[in-house]
Amino acid sequence: MSLLKTPKGTRDFSPKQMAIREGVFKVITECFKRHGAETIDTPVFELRETLKGKYGSEGSKLIYDLEDQGGELLSLRYDLTVPFARYIAMNKISSMKRYHIAKVYRRDNPAMTRGRYREFYQCDFDIAGPADPMITDAECIKIVHEILSDLKLGNFVIKVNHRRLLDGLFEFCGVPEDKFKTICAAVDKLDKAFWKDVRQEMIAKGLDEKTVDKIGEYVQLPRSNDLVEKLLNDKDLMQCQAAKEGLEGMKLLLKYCDIFGAIDKVRFDLSLARGLDYYTGVIYEAVLEGAELTKSSDPSQEQIGVGSVAGGGRYDELVGMFSAKDTKVPCVGVSIGIERLFSIMEARAEQQNEAIRTVETEVLVASAQENMLEERLKLCNYLWENGIKAEFSYKRDPKPLDQFQHAEKSSIPLVAIIGDKELKEESVTLRNTKTRKEVSVPRADLVKTVKDMIKSPES
Repeated sequence: MSLLKTPKGTRDFSPKQMAIREGVFKVITECFKRHGAETIDTPVFELRETLKGKYGSEGSKLIYDLEDQGGELLSLRYDLTVPFARYIAMNKISSMKRYHIAKVYRRDNPAMTRGRYREFYQCDFDIAGPADPMITDAECIKIVHEILSDLKLGNFVIKVNHRRLLDGLFEFCGVPEDKFKTICAAVDKLDKAFWKDVRQEMIAKGLDEKTVDKIGEYVQLPRSNDLVEKLLNDKDLMQCQAAKEGLEGMKLLLKYCDIFGAIDKVRFDLSLARGLDYYTGVIYEAVLEGAELTKSSDPSQEQIGVGSVAGGGRYDELVGMFSAKDTKVPCVGVSIGIERLFSIMEARAEQQNEAIRTVETEVLVASAQENMLEERLKLCNYLWENGIKAEFSYKRDPKPLDQFQHAEKSSIPLVAIIGDKELKEESVTLRNTKTRKEVSVPRADLVKTVKDMIKSPES
């Protein structure tokens, strides 16, 4: 028999890993709901033509095509943004604020220790519909700020830029318009590659050295919010209308980020490009600073470098691609790179040897003597019917010590003990697992007492 394994770029998740993941999902979902979003779901696969031509040359190579079954040509979804745009166009929606948490698929070179997979979750928040400039864009950045702050993963930076500014910069530097997208894709690699390598790529794509070096003068400028004002005072650059519009937009965006209390983490970065073709305005990307953790306590093990943990931007023309009338619905959104966050949190939990609860059981129903199975079943059912999370041993006559040890190992806060004495007195003995103190409670007061003790575990 061949070795059992999961497909390349995928993995199973243990109860401890799932407990961490569910905690992160809860933080993210609560944030999305706090901002007034409703949720939708879309098919895990789409018509191939729906996805085709939306992600640029690099992204299109990573789409998983399904085998032709003699009917429709289908592909697994690459992200949640294009299906959302298709949903908006198909249902003729003009305004919507939605979140969507689901799996997406990429035929990528997986790097498991860096949170890079072929099957992974995305957590998206998008606002579709008309709005005055930069208001909804700033709210998306605020959402990233809230989530990363709430998860307490350390310091982070949200880099911001504007695609109109990039187009204007390329025009100003002498890049032919038909090469804007390909040069933008090259600039997008600056967070992973040295300038000399990106420079060579631009030259290989047909730009002369003078043009490339002029681009380099700008995209290598240190990221700083003050840079917006400096560029607005660059009289030569301001002759280009696209660059002027982009910089004026950035100035307004930074103002709103300041009002939202997010400016402390926001940095204007001219080298930020984000390679996807559908972006038309503001773009942003969040990066954890110093997020290097070893996979285990062994320092020789490979390190985790998570890179970008969130990204997004404005895509005002994507919905129109699905409409016969080319109806435009302005949209802006953000996607949280959840798998990379999980990689950091799982490694941290392992290094710090954190105790992680994998169950939410509040009460273990136990007995200290034999022939109490049916009474335990009745008591457990009573607790369930009153909204209390409870469980019991599946053995007919479990040993008391085994039951108490199970409660301690699973961090179940209370043990409800029933025996002949309790049946006669119509009571239950409640044992605090942590303190090992026991108290006799009348059966009629059991539910209230349990709920009170759960709220105040030291009582």
